[in-house]
Amino acid sequence: MNDTFESFVFEDDGYFPNHPYLPALIYRKVLEGNAEDCEKLFHDHQWSNTWVGDVFHYHHYHSRTHETLAVLNGAATLSLGGPNGKAVDVEKGDLLILPAGVGHKNEGATEDFQVMGAYPFGESFDLKTGEKHEYEQAKKEIPEASFPKADPVLGENGPLMEVWNS
Repeated sequence: MNDTFESFVFEDDGYFPNHPYLPALIYRKVLEGNAEDCEKLFHDHQWSNTWVGDVFHYHHYHSRTHETLAVLNGAATLSLGGPNGKAVDVEKGDLLILPAGVGHKNEGATEDFQVMGAYPFGESFDLKTGEKHEYEQAKKEIPEASFPKADPVLGENGPLMEVWNS
């Protein structure tokens, strides 16, 4: 397993709050195996409420929980941080960890693109789309999102724990 990662912090633009201090992380080529293997790995590290599918093709975020996305198949370009954020290319084996509030959108993908999503402690996610009326409540909810006990892939000693605890 390759434990290198990329870290991104995004500004609040008044519609997409992003996270005030936690960075989004991307681990490259860290996952091997199939969806069942990935789900077991997530569950072992207390990330659950898993689903398999696509990333929405519109900007959105979750204000009440952090999210991890494992790329199971294919490749895509994802926008992170909302419309003023950054486009990143991801492919099979990559993992994203998105703090509550970080916008994300599928900008285009291969036909076989598929991700598995999961949340710390199996929390339910909400869905915000950058509407002005969502903003103030989301700003209050984002810092209250439960802090994970472990990195979804590398456990208690994974980069997530070091980066998010610093």
